Amino acid sequence: MTDILRPRRSVLAALSLATLGLLSACASTTSVPPTTPGAISEETRMMYMAVDDGDITVPAIEDKYLTEAKKRQVVDYWSDEKPGTIIVDPGARWLYQVLEGNKAMRYSVAVGAEGLSFSGTANIALKREWPYWTPTQNMIRREPETYKPVASGLPGGLENPLGARALYLYKGGRDTLYRIHGTPSPWTVGHATSSGCIRMFNQDSMHLYERTPKGTKVIVLTKGQSGQGTVPPGTTLPATAALEAPAAPASAT
Repeated sequence: MTDILRPRRSVLAALSLATLGLLSACASTTSVPPTTPGAISEETRMMYMAVDDGDITVPAIEDKYLTEAKKRQVVDYWSDEKPGTIIVDPGARWLYQVLEGNKAMRYSVAVGAEGLSFSGTANIALKREWPYWTPTQNMIRREPETYKPVASGLPGGLENPLGARALYLYKGGRDTLYRIHGTPSPWTVGHATSSGCIRMFNQDSMHLYERTPKGTKVIVLTKGQSGQGTVPPGTTLPATAALEAPAAPASAT
């Protein structure tokens, strides 16, 4: 039995160390967390404290990965979309959920470092708590030693690359292979780190999950649309460069 378990444990360790294995196009490209602490309020710290979720305790987000700007918060936002609609702005590293009265709940997210795997309109067709993860065939072909032993997938948990919650985007009844999900790597949030999917602090993924029913409309903006909705109609947007967050350190993989 020990010999059978050893390869699986080795694979899990490799996935954790490399922060790899995000569903479909969501493979990570960073493994080195930043070390500069942010000045945060006690209220913000409480928002991201450890939380019991069934038989799993979601770890607190360390202060050094948080700032007052990165915490989830209600902001001014101008949109004709109905309340509840999710608008992802990868260029600015924000996800907005539209509220009434020209407001939105804003979340900090990690996005693809090499461009988007999806843009346009989709709907949330599936929702999963502690989602199961399965490597794609491309991953298995590219790194068979790492992924073939877990080709049948990994159960949800603290080491799972999809984190505590996942929202699955479909378009025209077909899976876009694009996900909005939590992450076991909080240092990636607010940066360009993965090759496609949108990831959030686990606590934020849980918060969004509870507010998002199946069927919710999702709009993923293009780079040219970045900043849309953040100023009143007729107002000139700030330069895109001013909206973008810096990229996280990339790994050698």
